[in-house]
Amino acid sequence: MRRTSAFTGFYKLSVEERLQIVRQFANLTDEEESTLKKSSALSIDIADHMIENVVGVFPVPLGVAVNFLINRRDYLIPMAIEEPSVVAAASYAAKMARDGGGFHTSTTMPIMIGQIQTVGVKDPYRAQMAIYSNKEDILKKANEQDPVLVSVGGGAKDLNVKVIDTPTGSMLITELHVDCRDAMGANAVNTMAEAVAPLVEHITGGRVYLRIISNLATQRLARVHVTIPKESVGGEEIVDGIVQAYHFAAADPYRAATHNKGILNGVIAVVLATCNDHRAIEAGAHAYAARTGRYTALSHWEKNGDGDLAGSLEMPMAVGTIGGAVQTHPIAKIVLKILGVKSANELGEVMTAVGLAQNLAALRALAHEGIQKGHMRLHARNVAIAAGATDELIDTVSEEMIKDRRIRVDRAREILEEYKKKI
Repeated sequence: MRRTSAFTGFYKLSVEERLQIVRQFANLTDEEESTLKKSSALSIDIADHMIENVVGVFPVPLGVAVNFLINRRDYLIPMAIEEPSVVAAASYAAKMARDGGGFHTSTTMPIMIGQIQTVGVKDPYRAQMAIYSNKEDILKKANEQDPVLVSVGGGAKDLNVKVIDTPTGSMLITELHVDCRDAMGANAVNTMAEAVAPLVEHITGGRVYLRIISNLATQRLARVHVTIPKESVGGEEIVDGIVQAYHFAAADPYRAATHNKGILNGVIAVVLATCNDHRAIEAGAHAYAARTGRYTALSHWEKNGDGDLAGSLEMPMAVGTIGGAVQTHPIAKIVLKILGVKSANELGEVMTAVGLAQNLAALRALAHEGIQKGHMRLHARNVAIAAGATDELIDTVSEEMIKDRRIRVDRAREILEEYKKKI
């Protein structure tokens, strides 16, 4: 039987019922199911080997977004996030996208850039040409550092050299272009940059300082586009509202920051669930949004000739399916199994699709009913829990606060006290 991620009322199921669906979808073992159920699957011993000065672990809720159809394949999307409404919004947007054939994605080669900063060069433009003349020797030295990566088709493939002006004088920046295959690549790229530094110094006569990867991964992009039938989004008027909301973000950096934050709500939740470097992804995304010299929206929305909504998103996506915490954290390994991705490129494409879905859900809410309606309902539950509500009282207190339009901890406590007096 064909697997599907299309579910109606998934949120109404119990945690156990949801887990059984995920187990069947991803063919999880008894051990993997048990690991997901643990309050903290990450042991203190493993954590102590992942970072320094460990004193504990910090669990974050792990949800599953449903309805995703990407390149005609069904996905369940694990998302690690503390913010209410994000998982529900992504699932809702993915359902609308299915009506138009789902999301369509692509990626460039997994090329990361390593920068070698050289200062004190008397004739930087001559030195620039000298680096190019010695390109093959530099690439050979870089690739000697990681024969395993080279053996699977990766490694240093090219270089670029630029001269930049700074308050302390001209700097010569040599940039290695490294195909990292299914790794994020920071360790490999940094090692290569450090290894070629003495050679760069010898060629240029300058002094090398920084030798480090860039998180503005303009050579490692993921792209996604989607068409939503106007009937699915709520009519042509809502299509127009979404396009107008996008134009606001495209023209104004204050709005663009929140627009892009909505995209990253989706992307980072998947990045975190797979234990990839969410700080690198976020830094790269914001830098990419400002690459023209003006900060703007990452996504694009327009109305096509049929009156339907068409959206697209392109952003740097430096993620891996091997190496580091991706293979160390027990939940991250299960998350990758649930996703069923076969490469880092595919993982990046999935993340970008989730980002566009999240953006669509936010824009539709803003253009139609306001962002607070669904968000505040879930926020009210968190407030009720913070006030001490448990079990069925969580919903009782939440609904009362929503009805009063006073979603505050003090009001939640008042409702709890009133309820206790009745029993």
